[in-house]
Order: sequence, then C-alpha cells, then structure tokens
Amino acid sequence: MEEKSPGLPYAALILGWLVPGLGHALTKHWIRAILLFVSITSMFTLGILMQGKLYQPNMGDVLEMLGFAGDLGCGALYGLGRLMDLGHGAVQVATADYGTKFIVVAGLLNIISAVDAHNLRIGRKPAC
Repeated sequence: MEEKSPGLPYAALILGWLVPGLGHALTKHWIRAILLFVSITSMFTLGILMQGKLYQPNMGDVLEMLGFAGDLGCGALYGLGRLMDLGHGAVQVATADYGTKFIVVAGLLNIISAVDAHNLRIGRKPAC
C-alpha cells in the first residue's frame, strides 16, 4: 500500500502515544483527536483523584509488570504523574482500586488510539 501522508511514518504513532489524540490531530482527524484527548486525560485524572496507584518498573510480580505496561501507555501523563509524585501511596480507600484500573485502561486506550493514528497515517485504514 502507498503511504498516505509524507514524512515520518511513525510520527503519528509516537506523538499519539506521548499526548493522547495528538496522532489523530497530525492526520487531521480533529474531532477524534479532541475526543481521545478528553476521554483518556479524564480517565487518567479521575484515576489519580480516586487515589489510584501508578505502577513502577518491577521485575518481581507479573501483575505489577502488566500494570506498569498499561500505565506506561499513558505516555506523558504517566511521566507527569511520576514527576509530581502521584499514585504511590498505599491503598487506603475502596475507590483506589477503581482508580488504579482507570489509569491502566486509559493507558491501554491510548496505545490503541496511537496505533489507529499510525494506520490512518500510512493509509492502511481508510479515513471515515
């Protein structure tokens, strides 16, 4: 298949991972970009507000590694959360477990959206 947009083919993938929706903005899918930015950022923020845990790199427990992979999918949001020292406390309220899941799901959704932006950019997926 021919490349749909000139330039670096992985730019939409990397930028979409770093900032939710930025990959779609690069492909000029503005409404999708705004919706993804708002939904992923909201899920991450709500997870933090519910005292959710941000996983750290850990080679001991498989579930901790998977949680870290999901959190890392949030891109710059994860880095910002770690810089601000958020999401490290012990779980003390019942909503913290839900908050942790919100953060992981936000990261997984961001990975899916970055791959979608990449597919749009290289022309593998037709624009709607």
